[in-house]
Amino acid sequence: MTDIDNLPVYRIADLAETDRPRERLRRLGAKGLSTAELLAILLRVGVKGENAIQVGQRLLGKYKNITGLHRAPFDELCNQHGIGEAKAAQIKAALELGARMARETPEERTTINSPADAAALISFEMTGLEEEHLHVFLLDTRNHVIDIVEVYKGSVSSSQVHVGEVFKPAVRRNASAIIVVHNHPSGDPTPSPDDVAVTRAIIQAGQLLSIEVLDHLVFGEARWVSMKERGLGFG
Repeated sequence: MTDIDNLPVYRIADLAETDRPRERLRRLGAKGLSTAELLAILLRVGVKGENAIQVGQRLLGKYKNITGLHRAPFDELCNQHGIGEAKAAQIKAALELGARMARETPEERTTINSPADAAALISFEMTGLEEEHLHVFLLDTRNHVIDIVEVYKGSVSSSQVHVGEVFKPAVRRNASAIIVVHNHPSGDPTPSPDDVAVTRAIIQAGQLLSIEVLDHLVFGEARWVSMKERGLGFG
């Protein structure tokens, strides 16, 4: 073995053709690639001392996972070594496409039969937010999803949330039921006393409007809580 054999690989072109991300994707499909390899395809080229895969690994190390990368402010991502505005835009665009794909529910997932069904539709989007957002699922009489709308951004507290705003889209779209969803940017999805108070107020308003509140989901980082399952604000 020569000294050259011991040198680290710094260019994708130096890898065996079968080990290059694009070739591996063609052969194995996107699911067969690591997250760093998928990022490398977006980045296309690396920087001096790092190939594109190593840049992807560095980003994942800094932000812990793809959710952390999704949360990262655009300007901060631009300032990472070897990224810049163009590559940051490519990464952010790809992550947003993933979020939108999750929202474009396949036919077999358009009916909500459990809290997990609702969580699956919106979890990617909710875990990528840096401040609190409140979304509402609008459902028909068969629990088919009519739409998912954002109705509020800011502190989700009993003094801040206007219950009428929560129901406005449901009334306008003639929804029979709703599921309320909001996130905790801290990463801990444990419902707060304010979450419980807001939930009770929303349920009471729903009874007056004949719109059933099926659940209130609280999202943290890669975890969520069904307040109905925990009996918080319901019953």
